[in-house]
Amino acid sequence: MSELHISDARLEPIAKKVMAGERLDAADGLALYNSPDLLAVGWLANQVREKRHGKTAYFNINRHINPTNVCTAHCRLCAFGRSPDAPGAYTYALDEVWQRAAEGVAEGATEFHIVGGLHPDLPFDYYLDLVRGLKQRFPHVHLKVFTMVEIGYISRLTKLSIRDVLLKLKEAGVDSMPGGGAEIFNPRVRKVICDHKTSGRQWLEIARTAHQLGLRSNATMLFGHIETLEERVEHLLLLRQLQDETHGFVAFIPLEFHPENTALAHLPKPTGFDDLKSIAVARLVLDNFEHIKAYWIMLTPRIAQIALKFGANDMDGTVIEEKIYHDAGATTPQELSRAELERLIREAGFEPVERDTLYRPVERSKLPPVTPRVNSTLVTLTT
Repeated sequence: MSELHISDARLEPIAKKVMAGERLDAADGLALYNSPDLLAVGWLANQVREKRHGKTAYFNINRHINPTNVCTAHCRLCAFGRSPDAPGAYTYALDEVWQRAAEGVAEGATEFHIVGGLHPDLPFDYYLDLVRGLKQRFPHVHLKVFTMVEIGYISRLTKLSIRDVLLKLKEAGVDSMPGGGAEIFNPRVRKVICDHKTSGRQWLEIARTAHQLGLRSNATMLFGHIETLEERVEHLLLLRQLQDETHGFVAFIPLEFHPENTALAHLPKPTGFDDLKSIAVARLVLDNFEHIKAYWIMLTPRIAQIALKFGANDMDGTVIEEKIYHDAGATTPQELSRAELERLIREAGFEPVERDTLYRPVERSKLPPVTPRVNSTLVTLTT
């Protein structure tokens, strides 16, 4: 370890474990978070990252679609959700969803990332028709649709089991699931920031069921609000434990909390130091996750670029029309072009590789032409 200079003696035994490929425990995770030696923690994470991925850094061409911001949860952490009669509340008719999807396809999207609020009046058929319509019109685009929180809510509304809800959505065309809504699993934290949302235990159980049914998903952690460092480590270890069991998580995404326009606006924003530390600790603790994502929408493109040297191997995608974090005060662009993502990755010393949702390299020349197919029998619902 001659290349590594450690100024924090607590990191010495952890560094030996990392270089020997040994699994870190809760005490190690907490020591990493508590260490002021960011460069040493980042160096260790980069060793793991480069051993797995070399100089490759991934991105994808994707389109975010948020069908509704009407939400019954009223989470203190959120600036996106609205009551049904509140100013700015909206719900897209299905034709509007398909129009936005068509715009994404025209821009080369290989993935639709779809999440929304917990709408009290939308029937299950709305969600099923939305998925069927997208799959019928754009059969070659991967549908990464609905968080564990949304699945739990649909289950409660329909009185169907989680398994049955997931099976019906999979039959309709859902290919995988995003990782949002995990926040921090600890009940103390959730009681304050998202008391009316799926519990941490339920989130994990829904993810387990999805993985058992062959639906892979991402996983997230929202950091930088009221959680303790111990609760962050607990969150990571619960994800690692489930990944040991199911191997169903594709990527982990640390999400920086944006307090503006939320009920927690009095809290300070996380710093760039914390952003990079969270990426690095995740890479070191989550030894059974193949991919760690630097989500540029929340981190800013500049921090995400640096994060590629702190354990991340993916910068996410072009995104286009992101609402949730911009409602919470994010000042990042709404989208990045393919050329800009490639430039950011190359400047950081890595080789950009366009991927699909499951991290298979995309060869544009081999993609089939995507021609939208209209099915006039599908129901369009406006609320």
